[in-house]
Amino acid sequence: MVGPNGNESSATYFVLIGLPGLEEAQFWLAFPLCSLYLIAVLGNLTIIYIVRTEHSLHEPMYIFLCMLSGLDILISTSSMPKMMAIFWFNSTTIQFDACLLQMFAIHSLSGMESTVLLAMAFDRYVAICHPLRHATVLTLPRVTKIGMAAVIRGAALMAPLPVFIKQLPFCRSNILSHSYCLHQDVMKLACADIHVNVIYGLIVIISAIGLDSVLISLSYLLILKTVLGLTREAQTKAFGTCVSHVCAVFVFYVPFIGLSMVHRFGKRQDSLLPIIMANTYLLVPPVLNPIVYGVKTKEIRQRILRLFHVTTLPSDP
Repeated sequence: MVGPNGNESSATYFVLIGLPGLEEAQFWLAFPLCSLYLIAVLGNLTIIYIVRTEHSLHEPMYIFLCMLSGLDILISTSSMPKMMAIFWFNSTTIQFDACLLQMFAIHSLSGMESTVLLAMAFDRYVAICHPLRHATVLTLPRVTKIGMAAVIRGAALMAPLPVFIKQLPFCRSNILSHSYCLHQDVMKLACADIHVNVIYGLIVIISAIGLDSVLISLSYLLILKTVLGLTREAQTKAFGTCVSHVCAVFVFYVPFIGLSMVHRFGKRQDSLLPIIMANTYLLVPPVLNPIVYGVKTKEIRQRILRLFHVTTLPSDP
């Protein structure tokens, strides 16, 4: 932005425009988005409650699922309240420091979720490929340390981003193209060289999301190799324990990678595609994960039905 004398000045606030061109529809679009947010929060809280209260579910797979549910709640909560304020009350301004805090929260929580998904893949690998060692490899203290490592890794990788942004002068527009603060969006408003930001952003994506996705793919290749050598009944059981996690991986990585590609290689800056993708990709995993795990995981499904006093049929698989 430009100061009174035409000099460069630091940004004091940004403007979040929501959905450009759909301002009149934003008020009504907020209702389904808010409904999805409530479903995400209630669904993930239900998963956490069930796993915490059922001692038979105090196993690595379900503890990692609790971590995933907690992160899903935090990720959606980091963006949705402000988004609802924009759509319903036209509260489009956000203070500079608040924007940096939101940016750090969104990116660091996404990094933590990627690490937890990797840990869940490792859990499935050990359980299927080395079942006799599963109890000794993934002990409760070790699972706790993995959770702490996920938090530290996500926070440490993303901590430099707001610091780099803080050093940039802003002399252009202060209008952001999304309903919340993203690093790719904020740095483009700076009137200085942003190569450091771009390079570090690529390093983070490659070393976190990229590496995690490669290791998850490798773990499932090893799982597939092992499963193909089992009996048909054992194959069905093994694949059944992996379906929910595979769905969670696709639901998280596909929108994330798609949004990153659109931001970096998209030609039309005024296109609604990246804006709509950004407004939904933080909601899709939190909404779908508890539904998928609730439907596909027998132990959780039975306890959800018991929680709501629904009797299961004897033939329920």
